[in-house]
Amino acid sequence: MFTAADPALTDFGRDPWWIVLIKLLFAFVVGMGLTVLGVWFERRVVAYMAQRPGPNQVGPFGLLQTLMDGIKGMLKEDILPKKADKVVFFFAPTICAIFALTSLSVIPFAGKVSMFGHVTPMQVTDLPVGALVVLACSSMAVYGIVLGGWASGSTYPLLGGLRSSAQMISYEVALGLSLVAVFMTAGTMSTSGIVAAQAHGSAYTVLGVTLHAPSWYALLLIPSFLVFLVSAFGETNRAPFDLPEAESELVAGYMTEYSSIKFMLYMLAEYVAMVSMSAMITTLFLGGWRAPWPITLWSGANDGWFGLLWFFAKVTLILFLFVWVRATLPRLRYDQFMRFGWKVLLPVNLLWIVVLAGIKTMQTESMEARTKWVVIIGVVVVLGVVALLWPNSRKEPDPAVQERRAARSAGGFPVPPMDLQVPPSPRAKRAVAERRPANVPGASTPDSEEV
Repeated sequence: MFTAADPALTDFGRDPWWIVLIKLLFAFVVGMGLTVLGVWFERRVVAYMAQRPGPNQVGPFGLLQTLMDGIKGMLKEDILPKKADKVVFFFAPTICAIFALTSLSVIPFAGKVSMFGHVTPMQVTDLPVGALVVLACSSMAVYGIVLGGWASGSTYPLLGGLRSSAQMISYEVALGLSLVAVFMTAGTMSTSGIVAAQAHGSAYTVLGVTLHAPSWYALLLIPSFLVFLVSAFGETNRAPFDLPEAESELVAGYMTEYSSIKFMLYMLAEYVAMVSMSAMITTLFLGGWRAPWPITLWSGANDGWFGLLWFFAKVTLILFLFVWVRATLPRLRYDQFMRFGWKVLLPVNLLWIVVLAGIKTMQTESMEARTKWVVIIGVVVVLGVVALLWPNSRKEPDPAVQERRAARSAGGFPVPPMDLQVPPSPRAKRAVAERRPANVPGASTPDSEEV
């Protein structure tokens, strides 16, 4: 049910040029401002979880600490490696930042508002495929990471860029498939239309029983919401999926050779991407700029500029979830990460789309109740059989180190120590042997534990 505050596709393209410029500037300020506040917010939340103060000296509550860190980073020396491709090395960080900011152009921050006497949607623009614009920007931003790693002329940045490309391919598929259920339910791919479709709950009749579904797709389409949320962590290179810049393995990944303002652009792109993904989750699954229940009981909750308040409150909630996960979960191994994307998220997404399509078909077609029950029972039986026959992927535990040493043949290759200690050198063995009395019964060559 559409209201007067809901913008339509015909409302775009009619604004004066200066109104469009103001909305463009607003989207840019939102991206930059939430990035600065997001860094401060992340440091404060993680510090609170770790029971330490965090930034609290520069400005009230340490709000200016991020600004000072940015100025300090830009004043540092800009180093260019000798083997780097100068042109690509320079433009790679800007690609990430530009596409991360571009994705905010199709996000509805509020409904129709009055701006200097003109009633206009609080959104830069919208398209019949507006939701796909965000996916396209997210896919193009990975080129900046890959090109930055390749142009650095170093091994670790190249590995980080290759990891990022494989990560994008793995999780972009699950991210895109999770939107299919949203498009099927909303009946549109425009972001403003998806928000309007979540204005009121929907009534569905299944097997003669009328069910009132909730308005937010995060509750109605729970599998799609969870898959999109997990894939967003992988798309934005956030922990526990920050493998392209894993400092314990690749120093800093694709950013290893960057410094000064180029390094700051990469950091800016990462946080702007996190903001844009949070805004996309809010738009697709949390009702967008509309107020949550029970605030909606107030008739004017969604009028005018109030939509900005509810929108940024939801975005802040998603940003807190990003920070919470980073402070809680450790980084995955690369094989675990890829296995989770291809063997868990992708099959679950495909199965959920098939089930949802079946439900939609049963709602529209005239089928007897008996036939519907047969179909439902058949699907449940098939899923149960698949679950029972699914191969067990657990591996047998490795034998103990002592058992492997006992089973080793004489003269075989020695088993390395499992505690990561360096084996004793021949000089150390000779030193221990010289300290022992010679020709003493029971004397033997010193082993690694004695050395």
